[in-house]
Amino acid sequence: MLNADQGHLNTHDTRLDGKKLTIGIVQARFNSSITNALADACTAELLALGVPEKHITLVQVPGALEIPVALMAMAEKLEYDALIALGCIIRGETYHFELVANESGAGVSRVALDYQLPIANAILTTETLAQAIERQTDKGRDAARVAVEMANLLESI
Repeated sequence: MLNADQGHLNTHDTRLDGKKLTIGIVQARFNSSITNALADACTAELLALGVPEKHITLVQVPGALEIPVALMAMAEKLEYDALIALGCIIRGETYHFELVANESGAGVSRVALDYQLPIANAILTTETLAQAIERQTDKGRDAARVAVEMANLLESI
């Protein structure tokens, strides 16, 4: 249920009960100061939502373009109720930003649809490092909430 004051899901909502879930996280190492903070916030929130620590698997890949391949490998194991993609792409002076942002996002969506598996996409795409730092904790927590809620939703359908 939405809390009208904050616009966030109430943590007592059964949609956010992670006690029976197994969650996989793929973290890009590129821009590791940001992605480590994303992973820390995400993992802490998963634990707060009741996901047992032994049911959280974190793997690392070099960069955002490698995230979909690792997600697909995890999805193929059929062990996870939801997956989470963590990365950080900061605009530079070339077209490379658009390529990485578009292709990594499309790859994440493709894996989710192909495997009918919820994937929370927290690959940050920002103009500056300061914007990434500003978003790293909230987006990590948000990804955990999305993964748990969507896993529970798909289980109920």
